[in-house]
Amino acid sequence: MPIRITLDKVLADRSMTARELIQTVGITEANMSLLRTGKVRGVRFRTLEKICEVLDCQPADLLVYDPNDD
Repeated sequence: MPIRITLDKVLADRSMTARELIQTVGITEANMSLLRTGKVRGVRFRTLEKICEVLDCQPADLLVYDPNDD
């Protein structure tokens, strides 16, 4: 898929663990795992909003479009 999720990079830049983000945002470990591996098919805007709020980032910091990545 040409859209990649760079959540791990943003977490590392913020010195935050996925577990801390899970607790703060209130999503399940299963959903976090899907996000981190890029296997998620969609994300609710409310969830994206919470993640961006906690990580002090923009949605574009979490998503990368690469048309050569199939």
